[in-house]
Amino acid sequence: MEARPCLTAAFLHLLLSICLLASLPLTSAAICRPRHSFVLGSGQLRLHEACPPPTNDGENGHEPRYGIDSASKPIASAVLENLRDAVHVMQTTWFDVPVGSWATAIDWTRAVIDTHLVATISTLSRTLDRAPRAAGGIQSPRLGDFEVENEINHYFAQNIAYYFGENAFRIRNEAYDDMLWVVLGWLESVKFIRRHSQQHYEADINGRIEWHGIQFIAAFVHRARVFYDLASRGWDEKFCGGGMVWNPNLGPYKNAITNEQYIAASIGMYLYFPGENNSSPFLAEESRSGFSRGTKPFEKAYLRHAVDGYFWLRSSGMTNHRGLYVDGFHIANWRTNGTACDERTEMVYTYNQGVLLSGLRGLWEGTGNSTYLEDGHELVRHVFAATGWDAELQRATSADWAGLGRNGILEDHCDAAGNCTQDAQTFKSIFFHHLTLLCEPLPLEAVVPGKTHSADRTLAHLHRRSCENYAPWVAHNAKAALETRDKHGRFGMWWGANSELDPAPLPIHSIDYRNNASETFESVWAPGAGFSWSDSVRRHPSLNADGTYLDAVPGLYAAVKLSEGQQVLTSQDLNDRGRGRTVETQAGGVAVLRCLWELLSLP
Repeated sequence: MEARPCLTAAFLHLLLSICLLASLPLTSAAICRPRHSFVLGSGQLRLHEACPPPTNDGENGHEPRYGIDSASKPIASAVLENLRDAVHVMQTTWFDVPVGSWATAIDWTRAVIDTHLVATISTLSRTLDRAPRAAGGIQSPRLGDFEVENEINHYFAQNIAYYFGENAFRIRNEAYDDMLWVVLGWLESVKFIRRHSQQHYEADINGRIEWHGIQFIAAFVHRARVFYDLASRGWDEKFCGGGMVWNPNLGPYKNAITNEQYIAASIGMYLYFPGENNSSPFLAEESRSGFSRGTKPFEKAYLRHAVDGYFWLRSSGMTNHRGLYVDGFHIANWRTNGTACDERTEMVYTYNQGVLLSGLRGLWEGTGNSTYLEDGHELVRHVFAATGWDAELQRATSADWAGLGRNGILEDHCDAAGNCTQDAQTFKSIFFHHLTLLCEPLPLEAVVPGKTHSADRTLAHLHRRSCENYAPWVAHNAKAALETRDKHGRFGMWWGANSELDPAPLPIHSIDYRNNASETFESVWAPGAGFSWSDSVRRHPSLNADGTYLDAVPGLYAAVKLSEGQQVLTSQDLNDRGRGRTVETQAGGVAVLRCLWELLSLP
């Protein structure tokens, strides 16, 4: 393989500019990012790289190290401070403590926002640098750790408040994807509680030291189980030979997001659900899991569901010529016994490329099959290319629309038009959250021998180095996101906003129903006899009677609509259009900054 010089200067300059946005003092550092990735070939994982070998040759049991050296710690610190600021603004601006929720959000976006909140405190937990353990298992924290621990407890208390503020009754009657966001969110909380307690509150020989959050696991896992059982009713083999339907209140639609969520939730239940015997309240009487009275840890049915779900999705033909997942399939003649997925909706959304990533990472750990990791890294490379990013040069090479962005910046079609709904305003945050989960280090020893799998040193090394290689693109997007903040620290929707850029045309044969809910009133979506559209609107509190989305904060947007549908901006800020800056757009800033910090801090 011909060696080529590392392109480090541009990446270093980008990271320094992020630090400047945080107004923090800096010291420069030499950063080497090898250009490498998983390459599929003959079923083998191969490394593509173009950097000199690491300085540590792996002696004394230590792996060779690539990436950021110790002198660059101020850069990661600046990213962390930006993250802490972003989540602080999200919670102080939009979280209503007495209500236990984000008042301007809707049911499913609340579940996602809470997931970002918990993921952020998981990151804060990893920043704690404890002194060596003393006799009896007691740790002696540094002074700065008390501040971080207080911050963790502050946000965890809001996570608890949301457990009681979440409208679980209403979500039970919504679409299956709404239910699955609930499952993924509370599994994230369970993962955090366990890791934080084990890492920082390890019990002594008498088992007396334990983080207080442990007491909430039973409640959180029960809600996850209830909604998993409810959502699993959506698995259907009559149409298209399998797969999840999106919405039980509409005609059958097999879409990417619901199936990706089902895969991620199923493997999450296998890996992280501790088992329970609580059958009340409102446990689904009929579900695909088949557990009416109780479950044990590592139930094989959950693993089987995840494997089956991905097999169906992979075989469904739901990816386009760019390797991106389109939105889904209709069944044209389902009322007259048609069963084939024969009408593909070509619309592409950012979040449809994200949720699957965590599912594939989990499938590897549950099965030991590295093909799942290969598929995950391949999808990431397709996303990068669809933003106009050159993975070899580690920079943006095209200002033209490339399928999912331009100038190397992730973008949904509605961003430039300024007409994103609450749904779409949440999408980018979901992608970056699940990219972060994909890039969690692979364990060298099985977490639970016989139930989970471990990586050999070569696979773990390849995975880590590939994820390190994603940092320049993530940093590029983080910088663009930071530049949308207003004077109050609120992030905008359109990262890389530019008045000279026109909205990209929608793909042929696409329907942007996520930004125009009235599209679902067309006949292809209509359910069978006995269903009332008024019932559907009542079940979706974010819809007006005509199917358009409710504004979360009416009257605050800097645009005036004219009779012909044009807009006259009363602000020069392109991110003041439409719904403006919201808790959903703030979550996007939180997610991309967290992703960057985690990639810069890979062990």
